[in-house]
Amino acid sequence: MGIRITEVIKNILIVNVLIFIATIIEPLVNYRPYLMMWNPLGDSDNFKFYQVFTHMFMHADFRHLFFNMLVLVMLGPAIESRLGGIKFLFFYIISGLGAMLLHVLASQLGAGGFPMLGASGAINGVLVAFMMFYPNQRLMLLFPPIPIKAKYLIGGLLLIDVFMGTLGSGSNVAHFAHIGGALAGFLLITIWRKQGEI
Repeated sequence: MGIRITEVIKNILIVNVLIFIATIIEPLVNYRPYLMMWNPLGDSDNFKFYQVFTHMFMHADFRHLFFNMLVLVMLGPAIESRLGGIKFLFFYIISGLGAMLLHVLASQLGAGGFPMLGASGAINGVLVAFMMFYPNQRLMLLFPPIPIKAKYLIGGLLLIDVFMGTLGSGSNVAHFAHIGGALAGFLLITIWRKQGEI
């Protein structure tokens, strides 16, 4: 059975791919410094307000784009179908903003300190929503190809982010952004459930 890509996810996918294509034409115009998220408290000369939104639609390289969009296409339609298109888009953006806020806070506390880019924060919100709605759904790992329940796989990925972010991984992976997106997604789904909206 094929995957049905829902309308909002299709458009998010198109925007991410188009921006990626634009940013790899660097010999002509280098868009990256203008679209990535600079710390407004520490990089005031580079920060522009629109980066709060543009950073979550651009990626560092093809691998970064591919895996984020793969998760979005594989798990996102179930969440969009459950929430509806407008609510899903709101959820996606809020998760991305939650990621940005925690990354900036962590940078101020000395964890990170590099500019942020990518949809990973919003994608982690989608992951948490999937875990909350379908905790026992089995998801297939790519390497090795074994099925694991969503609550264990996604929960494990979040624990790795907490561990790597707290201890410092020495890489340019924004672990606290992942955590921030997950927290924002969790809070939003929890609030909507309590209000009887979903």
